[in-house]
Parts: sequence; C-alpha cells; structure tokens
Amino acid sequence: MADAPPSPRRFPWRPLAWLTLALALALLAHIGLGSSMRLAPWDVLREILSGDRGEGGANAVVWRIRLPRATGCALVGALLGMVGSAFQALFRNPLAEPYIVGVSSGAAVGGAFALVLGFGAWAAGLGTVLSAFVTGLLALALVFGLAKRRGVVQVQTLLLSGVVVGSLLSAVLSLVLLAAGEDTNQVLRWLLGSTTPMYWNRVAILAVLLAVGSVVLVGESKRLNAFAIGEETAQRLGVHTGRLKRRVLVTGTAMAAGAVGATGIIGFLGLVAPHIGRRLVGVDWRFSLPGSGLTGATLLLLADIAAQRAVPGAEIPVGIVTALVGAPFLLVLMRRRD
Repeated sequence: MADAPPSPRRFPWRPLAWLTLALALALLAHIGLGSSMRLAPWDVLREILSGDRGEGGANAVVWRIRLPRATGCALVGALLGMVGSAFQALFRNPLAEPYIVGVSSGAAVGGAFALVLGFGAWAAGLGTVLSAFVTGLLALALVFGLAKRRGVVQVQTLLLSGVVVGSLLSAVLSLVLLAAGEDTNQVLRWLLGSTTPMYWNRVAILAVLLAVGSVVLVGESKRLNAFAIGEETAQRLGVHTGRLKRRVLVTGTAMAAGAVGATGIIGFLGLVAPHIGRRLVGVDWRFSLPGSGLTGATLLLLADIAAQRAVPGAEIPVGIVTALVGAPFLLVLMRRRD
C-alpha cells in the first residue's frame, strides 16, 4: 500500500521555500564548478543576468556550456520526481517509479535506434528526444492494450503488462546494441545517463513537457488523493477512475519519455525524490507533487556534480551515481516496511 491518506492542512510554504532555495543553490554550484574554470556564485549570477554577450571567457562558458546542462538536469530531475510521485499514488505502491509501465524500455529503444541509424544528432540532438518520445508512447499503448479486460484496466494487470512489455523491449534493445557494432559504446553511455551535450532546443522541449505535465498532474492531485486510499473509495467519491488512470499514465509516460530521450535512463531518481518530497512537504499530492519535482531537480544537479568530479580527468554517467545512491535507499525502505 502507499502512504497513509492525506489529511487537510494549510499550504506548506516553508518546506517548499526551503526546497526552492536548495534547488537555486544546487544550480549555482553546478554552473560554478568545472574542470576548466571555477566561478563564484556572484560571478555566475552576474553572467546570467548580463545575458549571452556573444563573447568568450566566463560568459561563453556559462551560457553555451554550463547553463544549458544545469537547466536540463533540473528539468529532467523535476520531470522524474513528479512522475514518480504521481505513479506511486496511482499504483498505491511506494516502490513505483516512472519506468514501471515499460516506458523506459520503449523510449530507450527509440533513442538507441536514432543513435545507431545516425539521425540522433538531427537538429542538435532532437532526433534522439523525439524518437524516444514516440516509442515511449507506443510502449504505453501496447501495455494498455494488453492490460484491458472488458474495457476496464486494472492496476495489477497494468503492472504485469508493463513488466512483460519492458522485458520484451529490453530484448529488442539488446538486438539494437548488437547491431550497432562499433557504435555500442556511444549507445551504452547514453543509456547509462548522460547530461552532455545539452542544447537549448532540448531544454526548451523539456521545459514545455514539465509545464504541461505539471498542470495536468497537479490538476488531478485531488483525485489522486482519493485514489491513493483505494480505487473503490475514489469511485464512491465520484472520481472517474478510468479517466484518471489514462490521464496520469499518458502524461507521466510523455514526461518520462522526454527525460529518457534527453539524458538516457536515470534510475532510482523517480523513486527516491517522491519519498523525500512527501517526508518534507506531506502526503497531500497537491503539495507533494511540486515538492517531489523540486527534490528531483536538486538531487539530479548534485548527482551530476558528483559524476563530473568523482573520477579525476574523466566523467562517469550520472545514472551510475543515482543508482549507487538510490539502491541503498530502496533496500532501507524495503526493510523498514517488513
């Protein structure tokens, strides 16, 4: 079962304010730290406020390299955090995450195809994002088709269908990697989570996905509160549960697929961020959804800083960092619930 049902409370402005401050500090730290040039927070702020002046030095480093990457990290983290929170309410399972319905495998197949076939770099990397987005939604459509029984989609059947489709698409992904030949390392590095290169057009797509997705998910938050208690309870309260499942799943899949297309698979973030967000903000999904988004954005920024500096002279995929942190968190969570 998921967390206890939410109780009415006032707007938790204080924890949300602290989470916003933590995100701002993490963003400044991410932009300021680097292998070639370190910038103080006030220098970072000065360059951001002065705009891209089309010159070299610190201004070029901030606007053409570090700011797009930091902004992309924050957006991907927010996407995964919010989707994870919504899915944990929808499936009434604290171990649910954005990739639970096979969307990661579907998006990964599309992105890998784009890289192998050579159109991933189209429009400064948009080929990978768009391909992953389309195949992620197709994977959800396949899961829905398998899970539907007499016009009704049960959560348990949906989960099982997601596992089956995810396993099938993982096999397809393996075939893609075998066919890639000498390009295998490039595809593998993307699959393990890579936030570089990050371009402004990718950032724009991620921002649109987050803005639209946030409106939809927060708009469904009261119904998610009821659904998290139980599907029958939600129906008695007048919630159209079938419509709620479709909206949350389609929106969450689109958001997660966009994140996978931009940075590859970043595991555990969508699992860890919602738990931290609910611990700080509360169980009410009206508040924990944005809280989870802020938490996910901050965590991915910090993980990307660690990925850049963990090995001197090299950079490891950020998905490895999130897995090293997220896996112990999952084990602790499981033991506490035993």
